[in-house]
Amino acid sequence: MKIAIASDHGGFRLKEQIKVYLAEQGYDSHDYGTMSEASVDYPDFALQVAEAVAGGTADLGIICCGTGIGVSIVANKVPGIRAAHCHDTFSARMAREHNDANVLTLGQRVLGPGLALEIVAAFLQGSYAGGRHACRVDKIKAIERKYCVQG
Repeated sequence: MKIAIASDHGGFRLKEQIKVYLAEQGYDSHDYGTMSEASVDYPDFALQVAEAVAGGTADLGIICCGTGIGVSIVANKVPGIRAAHCHDTFSARMAREHNDANVLTLGQRVLGPGLALEIVAAFLQGSYAGGRHACRVDKIKAIERKYCVQG
C-alpha cells in the first residue's frame, strides 16, 4: 500500500514520526513536504497529497498541520477525496469503514505522538465496508459531481 504524506511547519515533527512508523510497518510512503519547521502555507502541501490519492499515485494519504483542520478543508476540495480529521481511533476506523475515507488529517498541537500513531494504525488497518454505507458514499460522490467544476 502506498501512502502519500505531507505537513506544514506546524505538523512537521508529527509527520516525521509517522514516516518512521510507516517504514517500521512496511508501508511504502512518499513525503510531499515540507522538509523543515520553517513557516510555509499548508494548502500547498495538502493539495499535493490529495492530488496523489485522487490521481492514483497513492492509495491513501496522511496530512498533518497544527490542528489538522486547515489541511482537511484543502484536501476535501479535491474531487475524489474524502478526508477525515480524527482525534481518536474509533473515528479513524469508522471513517474508513463507513465513509471510505482516503485521507487522514491530524493536528500536531492537539494530539500526542502516541495517540497519533494509534490513530494512523486504525486508519490504515481499516477498510471500507460497503453494503449499507455504499448509498451514502454514492450520495457524497453525486454532490461532488454536481458542484465540482472540472478544469
